[in-house]
Amino acid sequence: MRHGDKIKNLGRTYAHRKALMSNLTCQLIQYKRITTTLAKAKALRVYAEPIITRSKTDNMHNRRIVFSHLQDKEAINELFSVIGDKVASRPGGYTRIIKLAPRLGDAAEMAMIELVDFNTIYGKETQAATKKTRRGRKPAAAKSTEAAPAPSAAATTEAPAAETAAPEAPATEENNA
Repeated sequence: MRHGDKIKNLGRTYAHRKALMSNLTCQLIQYKRITTTLAKAKALRVYAEPIITRSKTDNMHNRRIVFSHLQDKEAINELFSVIGDKVASRPGGYTRIIKLAPRLGDAAEMAMIELVDFNTIYGKETQAATKKTRRGRKPAAAKSTEAAPAPSAAATTEAPAAETAAPEAPATEENNA
């Protein structure tokens, strides 16, 4: 029985599992997104997130601890320089697991694991754009009061003057240049 055994063994010995997690983490750091089986992706999230948390503070102690897990200098430099800066304000949850279609060969459940801050599809830019375009409806009483005042004559005469002044400014700059 496996009562109280919380580690995912993935059908591997301790040394093989340690090497697998180290290699998957290095690949995740290098490519920011990898495709693997769902079980490996879930185990990788538990392994990689504390390592990414260490990258928030760039000092020799954290670099040595991360190096003891990964044994890859290029991955550590990438982690502490690029990834550490992006995740500095995030309190956790650096990875996202997205389920994919089963693998054709053996129908294994596949998943894509990626670093959250490096995905442009689900990024903050798209969320900000959706917030800008959302508009609420005004009550009927407010619509009637806003529509009642007619535009003043001064406002209508100022608009054409501003439009004619704008094209002249670039023309004079081109002549001076």
